[in-house]
Amino acid sequence: MKFTLGKDEKLKSRTLIEQLFSQGKRVKSFPIQLIYLQIDHPSEFPVKVGFSVPKRVVKLAVDRNRIKRMMREVYRKNKYLISENIKEPYIFMFIFTAKDELKYTDLEETFKKVFTKFLSKIEEDGQN
Repeated sequence: MKFTLGKDEKLKSRTLIEQLFSQGKRVKSFPIQLIYLQIDHPSEFPVKVGFSVPKRVVKLAVDRNRIKRMMREVYRKNKYLISENIKEPYIFMFIFTAKDELKYTDLEETFKKVFTKFLSKIEEDGQN
């Protein structure tokens, strides 16, 4: 598996994003919230992903962009935990909810917790 995050893996479709926020399910592990939806999408990758840092949580654009870069990097390095364990196509949106910026290692631990919660939730829902 390649540790890349290419254009085809990014969630950019406005209709898919609207559908995700209206019908998606949520998994939280502070300060990351994952909204996911099992839906067919025209990508060869099993997951299309987006990242968000709300302006009301982190005021400065510089800080929001740094947090999004770190979130993309953590996802890129650890996406194998998800894509090896799912069979259906999903769309994801990761939302950062803390007021303070985290260290990379703390963010990585939080992402791993969110991944395990997500996998256990789809196991109990029987979607996998």
